[in-house]
Amino acid sequence: MRFTGMRTAKAGAAALVAVPLALGGMASQSRAQDASPSPSGTFGPGCAGISQKASTAKDKVTEAAAAYPQLSQLVSAAVRARLSGTLDEKSPITVFAPDDQAFQKVTASQLTSLLQNQGQLKKVLTYHVVDQQITPNELSHGSFTTVEGGKLTTSGSGTDFKVNGKANIVCGNIKAANATIYVIDSVLQPPSS
Repeated sequence: MRFTGMRTAKAGAAALVAVPLALGGMASQSRAQDASPSPSGTFGPGCAGISQKASTAKDKVTEAAAAYPQLSQLVSAAVRARLSGTLDEKSPITVFAPDDQAFQKVTASQLTSLLQNQGQLKKVLTYHVVDQQITPNELSHGSFTTVEGGKLTTSGSGTDFKVNGKANIVCGNIKAANATIYVIDSVLQPPSS
């Protein structure tokens, strides 16, 4: 009986340690509000509302994104554009990941047209990916070349950042095995060629 109680206590202690780890450092979010975010923790006003099915630090980016129900439309679009394998093979990368609410801002006709044109869908999605790891410290005045080939910019300070002057980073610095993910509230459009 004593052995079982000790095993239960150890399991309980392990669970207490695992919960903050599984939340990707969301516990540090309240401290991050006062100071510049650290590359080791998540930040942003939407982190508390972003739920995940499991810890994503050891998962490739597509599987990591699929763990977040709020990124289901992005994951579906990446699968439709046949980008999953491509993104999972790149390392390290940064993904500015539009959440499901971002896709709701796109008109139904625009979204239908985009989803039916694999080439254009791939172009739009790869515009959200930078072929390097971007830390929170690089976001205040950043200019980055995307996998699509266009440039995107980041600006802001503390825990308040924008991409291309319009998309807010609602939760940033989420770790995957080969990527850093910044969840944004708008779908970015690549510059016209």
